[in-house]
This record gives sequence, structure tokens and C-alpha cells, in this order.
Amino acid sequence: MGTPAAEVERYLVGLEHPLKDGVLQLREAILASGTAITEHVKWNAPSFCYDGEDRVTFRLQPRGRLQLIFHRGVKVRADSAGFVFDDPTGLMTWASPDRAVIDFPDLDAVAARRAQVVELVERWVLTR
Repeated sequence: MGTPAAEVERYLVGLEHPLKDGVLQLREAILASGTAITEHVKWNAPSFCYDGEDRVTFRLQPRGRLQLIFHRGVKVRADSAGFVFDDPTGLMTWASPDRAVIDFPDLDAVAARRAQVVELVERWVLTR
């Protein structure tokens, strides 16, 4: 189970975003997963880490958009070309061989995809 961070709590109190409720719902679900995920604020948004490495980060800009970015750390890794991750949900759009995005156009999408997203996050953070 993940640990909420005071830094993220403070950030969210001041967050003005049309899909803020979606951010809160996804954050709660991801932190409640069975994985030892930590969080902090990176790139002006909540970011989830595993074993000290950023792995999943909210993208909240432009303001009307809510996305989760799945990545393998801050820098592109040398083994990116051979990286493979199975997405049986079809929710992930691949921006590069080892970086994917899930879009949430509205709160209904957050509610409908929440369980699938948590399952993807749990698997993603454990994938090297």
C-alpha cells in the first residue's frame, strides 16, 4: 500500500482543475493498491514512485486535460527499444517504446477506467 505525502496533500489543496475530483480518485486508488508506491510533486503534478524512481506521473496541463504518463524514470533508458509491456485494456497510447499515456476526458472515464488503471500501475512499476 502506498503512502500519501504531505507535499502532495498541500499541492492538491491548492489545485484548481476541472477534473480535480478525478485526480483525487485516481490518486486514492493508486495509493490503496497492494504496491509500495510513494509519491511527490514532479513537473508540477503528483508523481508516483517505486523503489525511489518516478514511474507514473499526472499530466494536468493544459488545464482541461487529465492524463497519466507511464514512464521508466526521468531519462530515456538505453534498453528502451527492446522494452515490452502488455496492455490488455487498450487504454495506453504509446508515445515511445517505453512511455505511454492514458487520457481521461471526463470524470465518467475516470470512474469507468479506475480499476484497470490501478492494475496497469501495479504491473508497470514492477516492470524494469
